[in-house]
Amino acid sequence: MLAHPAHFVAMGFGTGLSPVGPGTVGTLLAIPLYAVLLDRFTPLEVLALCVLLFSIGVWVCDRTNRDLGVDDHGSITWDEIVAFLAVLTFIPASLNWQASAFVLFRLFDIMKPPPIRRIDTRVKGGIGTMLDDLLAAFYTLLVLAIFKIVL
Repeated sequence: MLAHPAHFVAMGFGTGLSPVGPGTVGTLLAIPLYAVLLDRFTPLEVLALCVLLFSIGVWVCDRTNRDLGVDDHGSITWDEIVAFLAVLTFIPASLNWQASAFVLFRLFDIMKPPPIRRIDTRVKGGIGTMLDDLLAAFYTLLVLAIFKIVL
């Protein structure tokens, strides 16, 4: 993890080294990180920051994938952190909303419904690593929007 700074970032500052559910641990890191960012920025500014972090993620994940010799290695959690940060910018800052978003995001990230699985298997490198989680974030927000309309 410390062999290159890109690895430290791609592995979510160490969350990717969790022996149990590194993607889940990385996703959880986004919650306090979002709270810290909200002290300094508006949700719209955090979303803009997510665009920058996504771009950085393409590079750090690509570099880490190449160095590890595995595409989308399980220890890479930057994709979950950035995608869930983006989700948090669109939902109310309440425990119920955040918990619901967390569960949905993890389900979509693990189950990879179409077209996420297709993209995950066909798009390689850093962009593929980042893109499948961005789609899981979109699905999460779509389901939450439907719930909000229905309820």
